[in-house]
Amino acid sequence: MEKKLVLNSKWCKGCGICAEFCPKDVLAIDHEHCYVVNEKDCIKCGLCELRCPDYAIWLEEEDK
Repeated sequence: MEKKLVLNSKWCKGCGICAEFCPKDVLAIDHEHCYVVNEKDCIKCGLCELRCPDYAIWLEEEDK
């Protein structure tokens, strides 16, 4: 099973915590919301999911 980064921008308040903890700078904040800069650089560590106070970002298992 592969994991996919999922972001719900409607739940995001733009605090920037996820982007600060991302070790590969995959996430950024713009116009008060988080967005994915380069998903292929994501190592699926889950730090963004663990730190998001709004549960707006998570790793989801997907079938390959």
